[in-house]
This record gives sequence, C-alpha cells and structure tokens, in this order.
Amino acid sequence: MSTPAKPARSGGASALGWVLTIGLNVVAPIVTYNTLTEDHGWSEFSALLLSSAWPVLDTAVMAAWRRKIDEFAMVTLVFLVITAVVSLVGAHTARALLVKDSSVTGLFGLLCLGTLLAPRPLMFYFGRKFATDGTPASTAWWNGMWQYEGFRSTMRTMTLVWGVAYVAEAVVRIALAYALPTRTMVTVSPILLYGVLGALGVWTAWFGKRRAAEGARRQAEAAAAAAPATA
Repeated sequence: MSTPAKPARSGGASALGWVLTIGLNVVAPIVTYNTLTEDHGWSEFSALLLSSAWPVLDTAVMAAWRRKIDEFAMVTLVFLVITAVVSLVGAHTARALLVKDSSVTGLFGLLCLGTLLAPRPLMFYFGRKFATDGTPASTAWWNGMWQYEGFRSTMRTMTLVWGVAYVAEAVVRIALAYALPTRTMVTVSPILLYGVLGALGVWTAWFGKRRAAEGARRQAEAAAAAAPATA
C-alpha cells in the first residue's frame, strides 16, 4: 500500500494558525506572568493560574474555527496547571524554586512516557500541530498516516526519546541545584533547559526525515519487485 501524498499547505491558514498558537500558548502566558509578578506583585501561583487562561482561549478559538479540540493547546494548559501546582507546594526558597522548575520538566517527561500507553502517543499530536496547516485535508492526511506501522513506530519512538530525555534532564538539574551555588545554578538551569529542547528539536527533525526516506525507499523497492509480475 502506497503512502498518500501530503496535501499542499494553505499559506494563509498555516500563518494564521501559527500566529494564534505561538501568541496564545507561548507569548501571552509569558508576558502575563512576567507583568503580574514583576510589575504588580502577584504571587507565582496566582500569575500562573491567570496565564493558563490563554491556552483555554486558544482551545476555544480553534474549536470554533475548525470545529475540533486542539490537543497542543490542551497539553500546554496541562503543563501550566502542573507548573502552578508545583509552585504552590513546599518551601519558597531560591533553591526550592529551582528544584520545582526542574520538577515540571520531569513531570512533562513522565507525561510523554505515560501517553505510550494511550491509543496514540503525545508526539502524534505535536507532529500534527507542526507538520500540517490545520486544514481538514492536511489533518485528515496526518490522521490517516496512523494506519502505517512505520509511522506509528516513529511517533512512539519520538515520544519515548522526549520522555526519557526530559526525565533525565530534570534529575540532572535537581542534583545540580543542590550541588552548585544558587547564583551559578540560576545561569546553568536555563542553559540545560533550552539546550535539551534544542537538541531534541534537531534530533526529531533528523529522525523524522530519516524514517520518511526509509519508507519511501521501501515503497520504491516493493514497486520495483511487483513490476515484473504485472508486466
């Protein structure tokens, strides 16, 4: 069975979808959190709680626009809720805040690993968000790819790697939070956080292209083998 061709991307729909996604799931929560905590003296918990309203708005907009729930926004919302809960628990010293920050990424890693037990792993939904423009045709194409074993294996492998990487990153950052001076760790922590994210992004792009090339090669070999029989 040949893999269906990917539909052409709709430039307008893709651009608008990206603006909404980045604006409501990334930019707006960060700006809201920083403004409330730095300029208005809000507590971390209260600021995070209010910041989580933006992904909710994104979910509502996408549901009204495309008549479906956007899983990416739901995951972002869950991540913000986890962050709020973690920030509320325990002490509020500088070292404790560093440990809590590391715990959040660890919990995200566990979330990735937990979805391996679900019908479809987390990277399937992340991939659909970033590999399509959100139109019905491209979404249907991505959903239809799940019937292929190679695609399912790719999504599960990506989810496994992200989960293990973030659990390991959290363990390392928590250990360093106790081993290094707080002043040093304030610098080291974001370097580790974004370094791991960048490495995972590069690996994911490379792995996805490699698996796609392998799939295309297998299809070409199968077509070549079937040609003499049909000649």
